[in-house]
Amino acid sequence: MQVMHSNFDFFSIDLTTIVGSILNALILFLVLKHFLFDKVNAVLDARKNEVAKTYEDADSALSNAKQLEAEYTEKLSAAKEESAEIVKNATRKAQTRSDEIIAGARDEAKGIVDKANADIEKEKKRAVNQIKDEISDIAMSIASQVVSKEIDPKTHTQLIESFIDEIGE
Repeated sequence: MQVMHSNFDFFSIDLTTIVGSILNALILFLVLKHFLFDKVNAVLDARKNEVAKTYEDADSALSNAKQLEAEYTEKLSAAKEESAEIVKNATRKAQTRSDEIIAGARDEAKGIVDKANADIEKEKKRAVNQIKDEISDIAMSIASQVVSKEIDPKTHTQLIESFIDEIGE
């Protein structure tokens, strides 16, 4: 039976072996904890902090992007308003300039018409004066003929008709 017993020694419980194994496990745990777990935990904490920082940076970037978008929208709106104001001012200036040009053209046309009327009036006065001079000359001619002749009614009628014919020419 001894052969059997020796086969079972392998399965036997020895208190010193159990205590030694527990002590070995405890020492291994403490060594691993001291050299490995603290470093692994430090790496995990660093990674955790890095991930948290990445999330904070992402949130900050998102907030910044929203702020920039709001500023862009505001600036775009202001630019649209400014461009509308520029177009409005340009239209107003163009209308004012157009009115000035039209008023200048009217003034110039009025000046031309006034000058033409003055020239017409001058020509009219010159023509009237010329006609008066001709009538005076004719009257003097008739008067000299009357003085040189004695006038009978027939001659008087001929002189008047001659005078009327000369005026008609």
